[in-house]
Amino acid sequence: TPRRARPGLPGAAAPVARFVHCMSPRAWPHACLLLIAGSALVWLLAANDAVPPDWLIWRFDGWRQQPWTLWTGPLLHLVLPHAIANALALAALAVLGAALAVPPRDALALLLAWPLGTLALLWVPGVGASYGLGGAVHAAAASLAVRTLQNPDTRVLGLLVAGGLLIKLRLERAWAVPIGFDSGWAFNVIYAAHLTGAVAGAALALLLEACHRLFGRRPPRAAVD
Repeated sequence: TPRRARPGLPGAAAPVARFVHCMSPRAWPHACLLLIAGSALVWLLAANDAVPPDWLIWRFDGWRQQPWTLWTGPLLHLVLPHAIANALALAALAVLGAALAVPPRDALALLLAWPLGTLALLWVPGVGASYGLGGAVHAAAASLAVRTLQNPDTRVLGLLVAGGLLIKLRLERAWAVPIGFDSGWAFNVIYAAHLTGAVAGAALALLLEACHRLFGRRPPRAAVD
């Protein structure tokens, strides 16, 4: 008897599609919460000398020997107010994404941008080390901008988010000044991490959306027992 078969997917796309399908509809706030909680844990470990900061900071010339720093570097803060500011920014984006009910693939884009935004610093001259959640915050903002720009009902919001992000990146000029002194924080800020985080977040959001449209909506094929 004829029966409906599940849509077929090309080999490499099938595991990714299954993984995204299994993610919770509230994956976006959960992903943001994971980053915030991870940052708090890493700060506590470093502040109490449980783990030396040198083991957590991503370094251009040492990350191959310490590959976990692709994840721990973005979570690490050495100044508590800076950690709180980044956590609040990410929390605000978590609430916005939850209110918009963004799909799980946007959460996956954020989780992938977490290490890949840091890895992209390899191609930015002058960046010898990096730490801080700023890159992930910019990745989250870029991913939400991509999502809201695609929906006519949220396009005005998308223009505001994307416009604000682009203005901030233009003012920072990370392509010319990858690291700069911020008088408000009284320490050097790695503007390049903001740029690579935003590019990674937007690129991954677009890639996963394209995969969803290409592979996730195929009409079912008939199969015969």
